[in-house]
Amino acid sequence: MDFLKKINSKAKSDANTGFGINASSYGGRFITKSGNANVKRTGIGLLDSISWYHTMLNIPRWKFMVIIVGFYFFVNFLFASIYYSIGVEHLNGVVAISTMEKFGQTFFFSIQTFTTVGYGHISPSGFMTSFVAAVEALFGLLSFAIATGLFYGRFSKPKAFIRFSENAIIAPYADGTALMLRMTPFKNTNLTDAEAKITMGMILDEGGKLVNKFYTLDLELAKVNSLTLSWTLVHPITESSPLYNFTKEDYEAIDGEILVFLKVFDDMFSTTVAKRTSYAFSEIVYGAKFIPMFSRSNDDNKTILHIDKLNAFEKVQL
Repeated sequence: MDFLKKINSKAKSDANTGFGINASSYGGRFITKSGNANVKRTGIGLLDSISWYHTMLNIPRWKFMVIIVGFYFFVNFLFASIYYSIGVEHLNGVVAISTMEKFGQTFFFSIQTFTTVGYGHISPSGFMTSFVAAVEALFGLLSFAIATGLFYGRFSKPKAFIRFSENAIIAPYADGTALMLRMTPFKNTNLTDAEAKITMGMILDEGGKLVNKFYTLDLELAKVNSLTLSWTLVHPITESSPLYNFTKEDYEAIDGEILVFLKVFDDMFSTTVAKRTSYAFSEIVYGAKFIPMFSRSNDDNKTILHIDKLNAFEKVQL
């Protein structure tokens, strides 16, 4: 079926998306659910293709801690092996008898040197052991400086603490229907001047050639002064919408994607932060409406925002 005929002729395609038009060279979705570009770079060395600083700032917290702790123990194990290979007799204070005890004491001597604690129970003697200890102490100072910078960078990095609903929906709206998706802040931040844009991307057959087509979906409300509760983005499916003729079966059959771009001002960091996500057509629920996710407190003094209801919806007939 030629899905180009399904798109309203009044809808104008957007050529300024940055994604290109050659669909035969694309694989998968344009933007991942987390908002990153779905691109894998090749033809360049690993060290040149990765910004380790950005990687360490963006990886999940548990991965960051595993890397820091793993690096700490690996480096100390390496230096302990060097001390042991030189000979424990060059470490004054080692009184262990078994091989395991000797290596254990060199390991903890390495930790004391690496952290520059230096309890004094064990001390190096001889040029080689003293030289290795000096190198390790310098390496430890540099390592802790880098780790401290990374901790501060992760702690102080401006982030858009906003969550999007897992699904977009086609819901009743006015006398017709609308495409809707929902978002909400989930931390104690003050967000103002929020601005959203939604683009629909599709892979279509034009004269036997697969091409990427993008259409800007006009929003009922594209800007809000303050983002304190949930915000439902609504694209009315009117006669001017590229989705005007789409049926439930079309959403299931067409290879399409809804790209969401959000900018908001965080007054804590005094800067604008951005957030992105996307919804494949398979993640659009046809015939549903969102359930309200905030309510009045029992004492009528506060509004309760139920974050766990962000994706809560119920099926309806269209």
